[in-house]
Amino acid sequence: QVQLVESGGGLVQAGGSLRLSCAASGRTSGIYAMAWFRQAPGKERQFVAEVTWNGGSTNYADSVKGRFTISRDSATNTVYLQMNSLKPEDTADYYCAARPYSSLYNYWGQGTQVTVSS
Repeated sequence: QVQLVESGGGLVQAGGSLRLSCAASGRTSGIYAMAWFRQAPGKERQFVAEVTWNGGSTNYADSVKGRFTISRDSATNTVYLQMNSLKPEDTADYYCAARPYSSLYNYWGQGTQVTVSS
């Protein structure tokens, strides 16, 4: 099992920045990739960004490219999401997730709330 704990959410004005953190514990040796998803009120959960654990390859949703950066610290088993130029439409609960190779995301954190005011 893998446990994920997010932190760093909060209230920020449009144009501001926030950095989310996700600390992984447990059987982290089996992690192939970690990602951030978000879910706005009344909407489905959507993919935000992904990073592979060994090579550090990244992938982003079009809506956040150029504004968000995902990174990982293998020494501390932590993934970060640096969010810049935030917009009100970025308001959502943000979830950290992890997956083994050739698998869907099956480990999830409890979520952290991000609110961007206009």
